[in-house]
Amino acid sequence: MSQIGKPPCDDAVIAMGARSTGCPPAAKPWVLVAAIIGSSMAFVDGTVVNVALPAIQRELDADAFQAQWVVESYALFLAALLLVGGAMGDRFGRRKVFALGVAIFAGASVACALAADVQQLIVARAVQGVGGALLVPGSLALISANFDEKERGKAIGTWSGFSGITAAVGPVLGGFLVDHYSWIWAFLVNVPLAIVVLTITAWHVPESHGGESSQPLDWLGAALATLALGGVVYAFIEAPSQGWGAGAVLGALAIGIAAGIGFVLWEMRTRYPMLPLALFRNGDFSGANLLTLLLYAALGGGLYFFPLNLIQVQGYSATAAGAALLPFILILFALSRWAGQLVDKVGARLPLVVGPSVAAAGFALFAVPGTGASYWTGFFPAVVVLGLGMAITIAPLTTTVMNAVGTEAAGIASGVNNAVSRVAAVLAIAVFGLLMAWAFDARLDAGLRQLAAPPEVVQFLAGQRARLAEAALPPGIEGAAAEALREQVRAAYVSGFRWIMLASAGLGLLSAFSAWVSIGKDGRARATAR
Repeated sequence: MSQIGKPPCDDAVIAMGARSTGCPPAAKPWVLVAAIIGSSMAFVDGTVVNVALPAIQRELDADAFQAQWVVESYALFLAALLLVGGAMGDRFGRRKVFALGVAIFAGASVACALAADVQQLIVARAVQGVGGALLVPGSLALISANFDEKERGKAIGTWSGFSGITAAVGPVLGGFLVDHYSWIWAFLVNVPLAIVVLTITAWHVPESHGGESSQPLDWLGAALATLALGGVVYAFIEAPSQGWGAGAVLGALAIGIAAGIGFVLWEMRTRYPMLPLALFRNGDFSGANLLTLLLYAALGGGLYFFPLNLIQVQGYSATAAGAALLPFILILFALSRWAGQLVDKVGARLPLVVGPSVAAAGFALFAVPGTGASYWTGFFPAVVVLGLGMAITIAPLTTTVMNAVGTEAAGIASGVNNAVSRVAAVLAIAVFGLLMAWAFDARLDAGLRQLAAPPEVVQFLAGQRARLAEAALPPGIEGAAAEALREQVRAAYVSGFRWIMLASAGLGLLSAFSAWVSIGKDGRARATAR
């Protein structure tokens, strides 16, 4: 799954957000309800769609790379526009921009459900990502703007608790809807939630603006960030099917690299950047964001393929696949307070080395099971170890980001780290898709040679490679021969999955190393925000 629950620093975005604008006491519970339901829509969407992907791929006759775009088109626009979306709330009004984000998100959800082909679905998901870029920071800003410092801790705790419940229930609910009704309900479930949120927002949520609401928005920076991400992601997703020599692939890669360079140069010279590069002069802040980039690339990229493995290879139902990461979420929920206290006792550096290292071990355990694996002996140990590693990491990571900068910059610093985690997942899914295609093709070729498959069978399956584990078999192949071919297809997918999980383990170890060499050596940063 490309996003499991809340990314890092969500709580910190609230804690260090706007000053309270004097919200009437009677309105505060309504503000909290609107923020919880609104952010829950994005959390659920970040996990449910992955569970629904096999059904989407099958019913819309999509290949595996088009299925990647169903996730990536949403995540790309959300990641690229997240910072400017928060700035829009400060400029034009937090309630107004939040409500606009909810409305766009809901309308795009309906368009997703009505999509007649995968291309329409991809476009609708991109629009949904734009809505999410307004909705996600808006929901956090509502809490920071309407609760003063004395009340904010309790509000954050309530929001975090319900977010944890949402993260746990969302994938299971999505799987149930896919199994018993249709994948379209994974999107339509957003509509009644949006109606509730918009009604509450209109009647009970007061408007507020940022202290510098006249500050111009960095539209050029947002456009360049979107082009940079989009170009690179397009190149890596399309390269397996079109080839690296294809004009469209090379052109997209060139545009992405050029836009990325242009983004950095623009952010260095503009007076009001969406990404203040001066923050990265601080070693702890740079180290924390490098750790975030590496570790959340492993998490988002690796777990994207996990439900696909469970459903398409292991034969699990969508409901069971949605429940597979419940232990992970429960461990994060149960150990979050302990991890925060751990920072107070030993500082942030040691947990930021140990946590990613434990997470790396969890990813390595995912590479062990083959086809026909039992969840409890094959995947459960990996889920538990990964959850423990992430639980050790998240609170110290948030603390390091917040302590690295002054109080006046803590809000933007936490927002940047939040966005980095999302960008990491976007890039990793694209790159890991290329790795999966390479490993799948190599293993399938070896398997077909082992079976001494006839040339016509080899040729037919060559046209099915882009579907990966959903590859169809040649007509007329039945019985033992068909099962032997299916087993080779499943084994080929598992081969790719193992490479991805080992790559994720490597990223986890690299993130631990980055913490060791870059985070404050005294290890005594006290927690000011969790």
